[in-house]
Amino acid sequence: MGIHVYMLRCADGSYDVGSATGEDLSNRIEQYNAGTFPGYTSRRRPVALVWSEQLDRITDGIAAERRVKGWSRAN
Repeated sequence: MGIHVYMLRCADGSYDVGSATGEDLSNRIEQYNAGTFPGYTSRRRPVALVWSEQLDRITDGIAAERRVKGWSRAN
């Protein structure tokens, strides 16, 4: 199955990074835009997917997400 690591651009121009298992990210993006997940993105909707990468190993995906989350959210 693997894991997707992704970057979202928020309505205010900032960015957020996450990861999800599954074959397709479209449902995940719809959940973000519906406000399903409280927190950073729920206050900055709508969001748009700007980058994603699918990795075979979940541990590799988690490591990639942590590396990218070290970057600045500023545009």
